[in-house]
Amino acid sequence: MSAATTSRVHQGRRSATRGTVFDETMLGTLRLDGEHHEHHEHHEHRDGPDGPDGPDGRDGRDRDRRDRRIRLDLTVSADRVMRPWGTTEARAAGRVRITGLADDPNAEGELEISPLARRRIRYRIAFTAGGRRLTLDGWKSVSPRRPVASMTVLPFTLYADGAPMGTGTLRFPLSTQLLPFLASFRFPRPHEPGAVLASRWRGEPGRTEVWYTTVTDPDTGSGLWLHHELTAPVDGSQPYAHGWAAVFPEDGPVRHARFGPVPWSGAEPGFDAGEVASRPGRLSGSADEGALHWDIAERPAGEPLFTFPRWSWNRPLLPATHMLPAARSRYDGTFTHDGRTLTLSGVPGASARIYGHGNARRWAWLHADLGDGDVLEVVAAVSTRPGLRRLPPMVFLRLRRQGRDWPRRPERGAVGWAGAGRFRADTALPTWRVTGRTALRRIRVEVTQPADRTLVLDYTDPDGRHATCRNSERADAHVLLERWWFGGWRTEAEWTLDGTAHAEVGTR
Repeated sequence: MSAATTSRVHQGRRSATRGTVFDETMLGTLRLDGEHHEHHEHHEHRDGPDGPDGPDGRDGRDRDRRDRRIRLDLTVSADRVMRPWGTTEARAAGRVRITGLADDPNAEGELEISPLARRRIRYRIAFTAGGRRLTLDGWKSVSPRRPVASMTVLPFTLYADGAPMGTGTLRFPLSTQLLPFLASFRFPRPHEPGAVLASRWRGEPGRTEVWYTTVTDPDTGSGLWLHHELTAPVDGSQPYAHGWAAVFPEDGPVRHARFGPVPWSGAEPGFDAGEVASRPGRLSGSADEGALHWDIAERPAGEPLFTFPRWSWNRPLLPATHMLPAARSRYDGTFTHDGRTLTLSGVPGASARIYGHGNARRWAWLHADLGDGDVLEVVAAVSTRPGLRRLPPMVFLRLRRQGRDWPRRPERGAVGWAGAGRFRADTALPTWRVTGRTALRRIRVEVTQPADRTLVLDYTDPDGRHATCRNSERADAHVLLERWWFGGWRTEAEWTLDGTAHAEVGTR
């Protein structure tokens, strides 16, 4: 076997290797050190250690009230299938809730899963509370003499800036969480963010490729939009890179500037156009002679989300395809415009990829971070191809909720069952709507793009034709998800976004 063949075999084996993903919920209590000492002194002053308010009296009940309730909802992911006899390093992301102290849906950390080799499962979870960065550190001490208790009880210490500030215990509730825990196990192929950031273009004329990022800063109410585009004209002339940056401040008009065009350099991975770059983990550049300048770090915080069928990204047979390398991300850095600097610190947003033959005849797009790790992505489009351009918009809707995607297959919203039951879209502005249902669920999405928060831009296709885009990174949205239950529709979840939705409508 040749060296090249051997290399391909090894690459095939690596690509076939699967990871492990599961969800876990734990409940418990936390005792902060300051609260413990304060109450202990109060107890001794009143009655002494053996008085009537001892462990079985009123003071014991008061001490119980000092324990704060804590809940962890985590999604754990590892790059390989877990082996109980070995040690697996895994990442964790999710939500930490502590009564009166914290409610952070963007907690993150790591697990060391080693039930037999080291007889422990260690958790280190970092989260924010009151502007401080806290760390929960503890481990389950696995024992064959107490297999159930040792695998479900997690003693921990809470740290602030490296100093302990409290202790507590978390427990995995077997009666209510065992079945959801077992059902949550998935074994996906490992994902490398850089792999989907690499250019898909292979020299064909008449192609458009896009890398874009949209961000919301909750502190200022501002929205950001960075659009990076490769265009390969249909006449086979030199491909070029160009794009724009836009900021949507809460207290002023939308500001934007274009960059490029410059010859396409074929940079890998990602996008490169002179001073502007979109690379794995980093967005940087300037426009309008430096009046707009940005340097932003990106931290992916979720698995990829394929708005169109996954096969359409791997095999570009459709007029266009769309996907998110990570369903949501966090951003740190600065965006400066006209002497004003917007500082980002862990703010939410997402990057996405488009590859195809150009812009649709009509389209609408929505990215909505719904909180608690939930995300809604919508693309409704009418193709320019003969035979398709007379059809109503095809709707690709992906709701990632509690770690699961609905509808299960992206094609469901676009084509339904042999054309019947597909989702519907009305893309008229200023308020556009998408509705649809499956057997047991239905959804209604209503998006409003106020004129003063909407930017109008001209898009150019590879064939030179133009389309008009109306984009708002401060749109409003209302999402209603209902479930059929014993003869009627009941609300399963409902979200209202006030100025934090990212939306766009395009026309010709």
